[in-house]
Amino acid sequence: MGKQPVRMKAVVYALSPFQQKIMTGLWKDLPGKIHHKVSENWISATLLLTPLISTYTYVQHYQEKEKLAHRY
Repeated sequence: MGKQPVRMKAVVYALSPFQQKIMTGLWKDLPGKIHHKVSENWISATLLLTPLISTYTYVQHYQEKEKLAHRY
């Protein structure tokens, strides 16, 4: 019972440079994906966006008030 060489076939996958589409799946139906994520996780989205929007609004209001205070 000696060792017998076994012939193996190799499978090679290759992409044609004319057929490649890079990142098309990411941009395909992007608004639908965003809507799905937000509607699934609306509580988390609210808890994330509320502090960001309120901080931005406060800063804009404070800067405008400061500009008007130094006006006269």
